[in-house]
Amino acid sequence: MAGLRTYEVRTYGCQMNVHDSERLSGLLEGAGYVRAPKGADGADVVVFNTCAVRENADNRLYGNLGQLAPQKAARPGMQIAVGGCLAQKDRDTIVKRAPWVDVVFGTHNIGRLPVLLERARIAEEAQVEIAESLEAFPSTLPSRRESAYAAWVSVSVGCNNTCTFCIVPALRGKEEDRRPGDILAEVEALVAEGVVEITLLGQNVNAYGSGMGDREAFSKLLRATGQIEDLERVRFTSPHPRDFTDDVIAAMAETPNVMHQLHMPMQSGSDAILKAMRRSYRQDRYLNIIEKVRAAMPDAAISTDIIVGFPGETEEDFEQTMHVVREARFAQAFTFQYSKRPGTPAADMDGQIPKQVVQERYMRLSALQEQISWEENKTQVGRTLEVLVAEGEGRKDNATHRLSGRAPDSRLVHFEKPAGAAPRPGDMATVEITYAAPHHLLAERPALAVRRTRAGDAWEQRNAAPQAPAGVMLGLPTIGAPAPLPVVESGCGRD
Repeated sequence: MAGLRTYEVRTYGCQMNVHDSERLSGLLEGAGYVRAPKGADGADVVVFNTCAVRENADNRLYGNLGQLAPQKAARPGMQIAVGGCLAQKDRDTIVKRAPWVDVVFGTHNIGRLPVLLERARIAEEAQVEIAESLEAFPSTLPSRRESAYAAWVSVSVGCNNTCTFCIVPALRGKEEDRRPGDILAEVEALVAEGVVEITLLGQNVNAYGSGMGDREAFSKLLRATGQIEDLERVRFTSPHPRDFTDDVIAAMAETPNVMHQLHMPMQSGSDAILKAMRRSYRQDRYLNIIEKVRAAMPDAAISTDIIVGFPGETEEDFEQTMHVVREARFAQAFTFQYSKRPGTPAADMDGQIPKQVVQERYMRLSALQEQISWEENKTQVGRTLEVLVAEGEGRKDNATHRLSGRAPDSRLVHFEKPAGAAPRPGDMATVEITYAAPHHLLAERPALAVRRTRAGDAWEQRNAAPQAPAGVMLGLPTIGAPAPLPVVESGCGRD
């Protein structure tokens, strides 16, 4: 890589940011940059793709920028760029607080990054460019996919909700839906490259179709993915209870490759708090959806997001949240202590809860969910599951000589390597679960069977090829005139 400028993208926040970072990497590689090797002593360009959901996002960003300041001073030509939700929100503030930053860009104009870097280099001054509306659907941009076997596919960008705690709609804009044909064309192209699992992605994914006047557009999209040959697993995140209709449940239950796994943010179990949050459902509605999902798919693994300590939350309100957790028996819950965000209605509400009260409630909720997660995982002991072997899921795999992957319901499974050639990331391993922990399952005997897949072939080919151009897609193949074309915390932690 001598003579080539290297880059590094650091991603914070939700799956939408992870997907955007794949686009940023693709743009940079299309402009001639190469990814800095892991463990390398600094990159020529460092890009921060930021999140603005939680209060510590600001402190985290400026702390990291401060650490890079001396490194940049010692490396002439090094550039630093800041994009994402926090950049959209803070704009000129970033350059004032960290004048060594070269580029600031927003959520609507990520395609401008290479141009802004070059302009900053020539002008020798910071370039701040924030678009107020979407310039191009991100899926039309080049992409460097992080995985050879699993991929995100955006169905929409933006959000039409007005939750009082959430700043995301102000930063991502109103919801814009992609055409169904474009989505399916991207999925087909990915499958042709070896991908076996896709996750349909949107800030409010099951509101898809509202702009087209079709309330069943999302369920139709799920069923259409079932017709794509060689696509083995379909997931989606994150749905909103308001838009969760019976036709979506039926599509999940009746489409073989749509996994029986649902992440549906609840945020609170108290009707009073849900009203204050401007969440357009109540406890009964939420539990009714859970009941219908379980009636149609008894094996479904359901997870959620919960905020503790929202302004005005009483002990009785909190107990209503605990009640729903006991009733719903989530496989997993992502719990958050309420974080005041300037610019949101909740930030100015009366009844802000003292930190120690929020912390105590958070600990009680976490203990309850930990117990339930463990009990639910224990029901998997003795079952035989087909696991999609993953890369990087098991942090202790090298030390334990195990492999890791995801079951159909997305539970994390660690398993013993079989005799002979180990399965590759993207291959399928059939294992028997022998032990359950709160956050993972364990198969303490070697895999019963291994199914080599096209995804495993794609992973092997990618890792045998030169790294610079690997995984970059410059758009989807089209016939005739070109059309617009196209990963913890879940969602934005706030859907």
